[in-house]
Amino acid sequence: MTALTIHNLETAPEGSKALLEQSLKTNGMIPGLHGVLAGAPGLLEAYQTLHKLFTQSSFNKEELTVVWQTINVAHECHYCVPAHTGIAHMMKVDPDLSEALRNHTAMPTERLQALHEFTLKMVHSRGRVDQDDLDAFFAAGYEERHVLEVILGLSQKVISNYTNHIANTPVDAPFEKYLWSKDAVNS
Repeated sequence: MTALTIHNLETAPEGSKALLEQSLKTNGMIPGLHGVLAGAPGLLEAYQTLHKLFTQSSFNKEELTVVWQTINVAHECHYCVPAHTGIAHMMKVDPDLSEALRNHTAMPTERLQALHEFTLKMVHSRGRVDQDDLDAFFAAGYEERHVLEVILGLSQKVISNYTNHIANTPVDAPFEKYLWSKDAVNS
């Protein structure tokens, strides 16, 4: 049962209709998350803009996946973990990386492990990382730009993860085969 309305092209506020049409064109469907976000046109636009900016960051597809899924799993987002598993699959990211992120196991490289740990630190400390955290991140080959781009990805995921918690957004059909729950990881 959802707690918020999942809008479509007919029910969405006027300011969201063009944004939902773009979602339909881009995704071949209107993702449930976008339907919920449509209730506040500015929030849907912000989410879509942040998504575009983050995908255009200096991170490669594996790094994008690490940042997104680290945050999704840390926030226990029932909707975004399966969605980003499917997205990683479409991006041709190694399925072992997705499984490691979903199941709290080690990343396949030290560099990705450093990104994962730094992103987790950002989430858990609410951005209050110390110099040792930064030094470890930089020692793995990342730069100041990457710190800021983690914040960009985190901004996008806060919008989606928090919205999905409140709305209890149903997982979209294409991603149902990737269902995930915190309890399944801990069992």
